[in-house]
Amino acid sequence: MTYRVVQWATGAMGTAILRTMLDHPGVEVVGTYVYGAAKAGRDVGDLARRDATGVLATSDIDEILALDADVVVHAGRIGPYGAHDDEIVALLESGKNVLSINGYTDPFVHPGPRLDRLRAAAERGGVTLMGVGLNPGFIGEQVAVLATGVCASVDHIEVVEMADARLVQDPEYLFGALGFGAALDEHDPNDPSWGPVGALNGMYEEVLGAMAHHLGLTIDEVISDHVCHPAGSDLTVAAGVIPQGTVGHTNWRWHAMVDGTPRLTMSIHWFVETAHLPEPEPPLWRVNITGHPGVKIAMELEKHPADRSRMGAEQYAVAGQVINAVPHVVAAEPGLMIRPVATPARADYATFRPR
Repeated sequence: MTYRVVQWATGAMGTAILRTMLDHPGVEVVGTYVYGAAKAGRDVGDLARRDATGVLATSDIDEILALDADVVVHAGRIGPYGAHDDEIVALLESGKNVLSINGYTDPFVHPGPRLDRLRAAAERGGVTLMGVGLNPGFIGEQVAVLATGVCASVDHIEVVEMADARLVQDPEYLFGALGFGAALDEHDPNDPSWGPVGALNGMYEEVLGAMAHHLGLTIDEVISDHVCHPAGSDLTVAAGVIPQGTVGHTNWRWHAMVDGTPRLTMSIHWFVETAHLPEPEPPLWRVNITGHPGVKIAMELEKHPADRSRMGAEQYAVAGQVINAVPHVVAAEPGLMIRPVATPARADYATFRPR
């Protein structure tokens, strides 16, 4: 079966997903939404450095809503959590399933009018909303949860991500969404009114909520424990210059409390120098499970040996998560969906060849 899919936004990650979908025989790209006028009207194959497809990108939301499509892959710009609700509600009401790479992993942890609105939109459209990606999406909700299958009991699960920000090319993302280059005394890293905190807290509270759902835990509250470290010198990176003494490393940490005890912890290090890392050459992820027995996992991603593109392994991995989630969200009952513990690649879906 071939699924008709729309790509929403073509930033670095959105373009990587678009390119992979164009290469995948199980997906037909029928539309692409773009923010900038410079991209509107261009063939989506051109945007993804692929052959022409005859499908033109558009910045007109009504054109996207009018398309006949099974799924929209939403990869919008990161902003305050929930900033994309209006467009996601419109997509759901138009009868399109939505896969979001920026949250919506477990909307049920935020009860109230917002949850009711999302759920009603999905039910009116007869479709499903699901979060997908690496983190949120994969390492916590899938890998860490699955690893507890060897444990007779689990005291605590910690997921640690080490994300190298030196190759981030978008200044708005590095200095705005991630908070690099800010004066250390300018913001309280645990104050939700600071942009990065407001953007990330909602997403990762949902990650912990999805993990807890799979593990049968009831979370009392999520406590943040964010820390910012200063750059040891002026640092020139792809997106610009981070002055000495300003934020050069952020460690975002959330703890899910159950009966007064932290049971789940998500820790994400974004760094441009390694001085404040827990180890000098860390893997992309570590999963540390304290239990009977305990489990420790170190995990990396690497490109296919035949691949000669400029895409990174992490970009391919997000695109792979999207590709493999498409059949699940299409088959799901209408509503809001916490992603399954496993969404493996299937040879009977289609066979992908790297380019």
